[in-house]
Amino acid sequence: MASTATSTWADFVSAEPRFAGAVRCRFEKYPHHVLATVRKDGSPRVTGLEVTFLFGELWLGMMSNSWKARDLLRDPRCAVHTNPGAGNEVADGDTRIGGRAVEEADAAVIARFVAEVAPPVPFHLFRVELGEVVQTCVEGDDLVVRAWRPGRALRTVRRGPGEGR
Repeated sequence: MASTATSTWADFVSAEPRFAGAVRCRFEKYPHHVLATVRKDGSPRVTGLEVTFLFGELWLGMMSNSWKARDLLRDPRCAVHTNPGAGNEVADGDTRIGGRAVEEADAAVIARFVAEVAPPVPFHLFRVELGEVVQTCVEGDDLVVRAWRPGRALRTVRRGPGEGR
């Protein structure tokens, strides 16, 4: 059974500072990423968006009343996947964060966010509660998968050539 525990970005940084730094660096390499949400009928919706790391949180901002915002307001489960970049090779791997997007209702927090980021208004602001963070990359001849979940140690799996990638 999958864990339902979630964590803040700051908690993740505290638990796994090097891994969190690598994840943040990968997300900050490009401005646009891919968000997966759950549609009303239960099917997936994949859309683009920007992510922001601020105040010890991972934030998703989006146009007011957009389909992805409506999806998250109804069902907060989501995954954010890094932009793969140009070309066919992802030299520094890819990263995915899965969890829940919770709409921020605190006017003071929203005002601080607006002062820092200056998003187009009106907008929805969601704080991501991390359920898992997964990074996949190639190191030498090995496929390496690193996975972290709240309350657990970072897990690393390596698969070499001929091990059924």
